[in-house]
Amino acid sequence: MTTMTAHRPGSAHVCHHLPCCPGSTAPDRDAALVVSAHPEQGWSLLCNGIVSFDDTGELLPDGQAIAPHRPTDRFAA
Repeated sequence: MTTMTAHRPGSAHVCHHLPCCPGSTAPDRDAALVVSAHPEQGWSLLCNGIVSFDDTGELLPDGQAIAPHRPTDRFAA
């Protein structure tokens, strides 16, 4: 079992690798490295503290849920 430091809301995002991952509030937050993958359960934990689900939904470190989204969603009128 691996112990990880929790990313608390408002805390500084710190990566232990270079280049650093985008923070959990950055527009490209999905580009963070996967630190724990669970494909059998449909989710992965990203370096920036986000839980990313296979359906493209997300759970942010502050507890906010992001509904599943597709790249084409932002172009819909």
